[in-house]
Amino acid sequence: NMEQYIYGSQDNIHIIDLRKTVLLLNNALTFIENIAKSKGSILFVGTKSQAIDIVKKYAIECKQFYVNKRWLGGMLTNWSTISNSLNSLNSLNKKISNESLSLKKKEILQMNRQIDKIEKYLGGLKDMGSTPQAIFVVDVNKDAIAVSEANKLKIPIIGILDTNSSPIGIDYPIPGNDDSRKSIELICSLVSKTMIKNEKKINLKEKVTNKKNITKIPTKNEVKIKLKKRKKN
Repeated sequence: NMEQYIYGSQDNIHIIDLRKTVLLLNNALTFIENIAKSKGSILFVGTKSQAIDIVKKYAIECKQFYVNKRWLGGMLTNWSTISNSLNSLNSLNKKISNESLSLKKKEILQMNRQIDKIEKYLGGLKDMGSTPQAIFVVDVNKDAIAVSEANKLKIPIIGILDTNSSPIGIDYPIPGNDDSRKSIELICSLVSKTMIKNEKKINLKEKVTNKKNITKIPTKNEVKIKLKKRKKN
């Protein structure tokens, strides 16, 4: 299935055709641009060791969401249960920060343990609110469950595809090395920059629109001139 993206092989190592990578990467970034324009959200998924910190870094940078520890079954298809866990997390954080409750040390310790447990797997989804408009997957083999759930819900998938991956079920494939930290970081950074660039454009447009909608309050002199004109008429 990946043959169409492979340039050739040398010493039994398959070489990806980077001309096709550039073309498909641009297609994926155009799609991401459209999501940003519509104020949609993207979920970054990368649970392999090489991607853990990179996925978190760039998802936070562009104010999006991430899963970087382990994909728990039902994160998308059973969103209501995940939402309940996130609500519990928010509730626990509020209780701990509320000094008027005068909690005992033992109670605080128990709460912190619960918080750490939920944060470990769901911390990157805290403010997502609902299922995302798209998911970006670093390794479609490692996170096959995430791909399967997104396909069931018809959520578009952007995925890095290594030579041992399958493009089936991936809406926006990006042929590339999913084991190299440099490769992962490059693509994650481009996804993040695309989201940030378009968010800035949207904010600028909104500011301009708001300025136009603000009615100008006339000065005292302008009021006097208008009154004089009315008297003459």
